[in-house]
Amino acid sequence: MVDLTALWLPIVLSAVLVFVASSVIHMVLQYHRSDYRKLPNEAKVRETLRAENLAPGNYYFPHGTPKEMGTPEMQEKFKQGPVGLLTAMPSGPPAMGKNLAQWFVYCLVVGVFVAYLTGRTVGPDASYLEVFRVAGTAGFLAYAGAHAQDAIWMGQPWSNTLKSIFDGLVYGLVTAGVFGWLWG
Repeated sequence: MVDLTALWLPIVLSAVLVFVASSVIHMVLQYHRSDYRKLPNEAKVRETLRAENLAPGNYYFPHGTPKEMGTPEMQEKFKQGPVGLLTAMPSGPPAMGKNLAQWFVYCLVVGVFVAYLTGRTVGPDASYLEVFRVAGTAGFLAYAGAHAQDAIWMGQPWSNTLKSIFDGLVYGLVTAGVFGWLWG
């Protein structure tokens, strides 16, 4: 067993390197550029939504209670469409600084959990490959594990989901490499 406090360096360094890797993926490789499409007649849709004064949050449409979902009226709404999930964010320019800070904190939290799990399952004299396997599996699950749920339940296209899962694999491998390198 390896104490969590002894793993502060791989926790921090893996967070930094995952942050850098994600920056490269999104700003240099840009294969996520096609993840979102522009609305047809965006101005009209925005005007309509602005008039509704939506509070930030998630909206599902057509919306109904579980009891209403089976009614002929609700079934007709689904047939007519559109059917969707809308996420409304606060008005104003994107808060990239805040988002990037939250992402980095998330990377640190992942590092802590990877360190905890690896430290409890792999001994201090373990080989690089032993540490890599455990840390990589935990890192992959943390960074990629929930993306399939977005495709299954939220209607995200599988092409977007698979790209995000691939990103999670890259981040898990980066995490595994750092932990394997700095172990013991």
